[in-house]
Amino acid sequence: MKLSEFGSRIVHVDLTAQSVERRPAPADWTRKYIGARGLGVRYLLEADPRVDPLSPENLLCFLNGPLSGSETSMSGRWACVTKSPLTGTVTDSHQGGWTAARLRWAGIDGLIFSGRADHPVYAFVEDGEVSLRDATPVWGMGVHETVSFFRERYGERNLSVCAIGGAGERLCRYAAWLNEDDRAFGRGGTGAVGGSKNLKAIVIRAGTKRSDVSDPAAWKAVRRRALDAIRDEKNITSPKKGGLSVYGTNVIMNVTNQIGALGTRNSQTTSFGDQAATISGEYVADHLLTGNPTCHACPVACKKQVRITEGPWAGLEMESVEYEPAWSLGANCGNADVASVAKMIDQCNDHGMDPIELGNALSVYMEATERGWVDGPGLAWGDTEAMVEMTEAIAARKGDGDLLAEGPAIVAARLGHPEIAMVAKGQAVPAYDPRGMKGMGLGYATSNRGACHLRGYVAAAELGVVPIDADPLEWRGKGELVKAFQDLHAFSDSLDLCKFSAFAEGADEYAEQYAVALGGEFKAEDVLLAGERIYNLERHYNNQAGFGADSDTLPARFTEEASTEAGSKGHVCELEPMLDEYYAARGWERGVVPAAKLAELSIP
Repeated sequence: MKLSEFGSRIVHVDLTAQSVERRPAPADWTRKYIGARGLGVRYLLEADPRVDPLSPENLLCFLNGPLSGSETSMSGRWACVTKSPLTGTVTDSHQGGWTAARLRWAGIDGLIFSGRADHPVYAFVEDGEVSLRDATPVWGMGVHETVSFFRERYGERNLSVCAIGGAGERLCRYAAWLNEDDRAFGRGGTGAVGGSKNLKAIVIRAGTKRSDVSDPAAWKAVRRRALDAIRDEKNITSPKKGGLSVYGTNVIMNVTNQIGALGTRNSQTTSFGDQAATISGEYVADHLLTGNPTCHACPVACKKQVRITEGPWAGLEMESVEYEPAWSLGANCGNADVASVAKMIDQCNDHGMDPIELGNALSVYMEATERGWVDGPGLAWGDTEAMVEMTEAIAARKGDGDLLAEGPAIVAARLGHPEIAMVAKGQAVPAYDPRGMKGMGLGYATSNRGACHLRGYVAAAELGVVPIDADPLEWRGKGELVKAFQDLHAFSDSLDLCKFSAFAEGADEYAEQYAVALGGEFKAEDVLLAGERIYNLERHYNNQAGFGADSDTLPARFTEEASTEAGSKGHVCELEPMLDEYYAARGWERGVVPAAKLAELSIP
């Protein structure tokens, strides 16, 4: 199976007609939009961007990139692309683990689902073939039980199961797909789209197909250069040398807290004080760590398997207490109990929910309770037992959980106080307060999938992880910096490589590997051009979906209420002047892609 043939193995599944058709992607699509994220958006554009996300007409795309599952380091990722029921925007989310590799080894580049089955189904993939099978026996099961069911049926060897849980079945707006128990298509409500289609799972049994290239010697050399950069012992910011391998993504909890950029109690303050240490990666490593599992072709091993040893959740084993969920269910909710954080993350993994959105829904409800805006007992800051119970209620859509399943923006609006929802385009902000990291604030506002740290991870620059001079409290220059990060990550998400590869690799390394793997000429400037095209394509989709001028906004809490904490004290996020810089760099008109820019980038 040649990497150069990527895109020729796309399978279209009409769930209404119960039909399966293999239809190659147009060659100019894979050339212009690369794969995974970019290719998925191009498919979505063929449907009506105004479609109801939970209607049969919405597409649900699961796509590899041209390097997914290859020998390239950090290439164990694939993308889910659809229209989000949480935001109404285009959304893409990415999973690590082994599922992307097994999809490639099973002879498939991607699966595109349309329609709605009249009963629960799952897709079974093996030896280049896809079939639909009855999922009635697993409908109603959590992800963990579903995975066990299919492993018993098909065996564990070379098997991947990607499934939704009860939250997706009940159309929680931030429901997620999980593979191998704990790797998530976390953001944007992709699991709810699966539930709306009666699609419970994708089960992949890998064959023996492996990737071939036309020049194996050159391929080995470029992969070695990339791997050496990742492992560079002289580079303290490389993924392998840095804290990712030791503490996982949660290595930055204490750092973000110290600089006054850790939103606390629904971002009412920007620091969790001394309590941040008890939910940090260092604390987890010292008290809970049991193992270091990794994804396909990854030398970093940022996942940290943990075991709770005492308290009401003693005996729980899961992976892992990552930075974003530890923040959203920890500091964001006034909760310093790491065991309860681990418990709720495991609940999210089993029910199939985004823990970032969950934590924000809880924190909105907590602030509303504190201010007397909730009828009944509500929810108190840091009440771990009640938080765990509410998580169950949200997944089951019972009691107040039915409201919280709609997401923080709708929760706040229905309580009569939309201003306390820390969202952009309807999606909750992650773990970097824009008053202490201003480039991240601009990134949230201009992200095409709603508030997101991963569309353009300028935190790498603002925290000094990469050698770019970027003062987190300086707004000037952030427009061009955010654009550059967004374009680079749009390309790497389309390859599909782990975001952390960018701590050591850049446009040159990506271009070299892509060119040798697929054949032909490809340079650093082509990487950035393709990334820019993909980012503009997404924005063009959103514009057609109804997101017009001035839709790139942040909550007033970030732009008007100054931080009172050390590190960022007195600062707000100066969004408007950063937007002026950003739009000038993009060539947009207040968030709208003009016809001239579409023509320049050859976007239909």
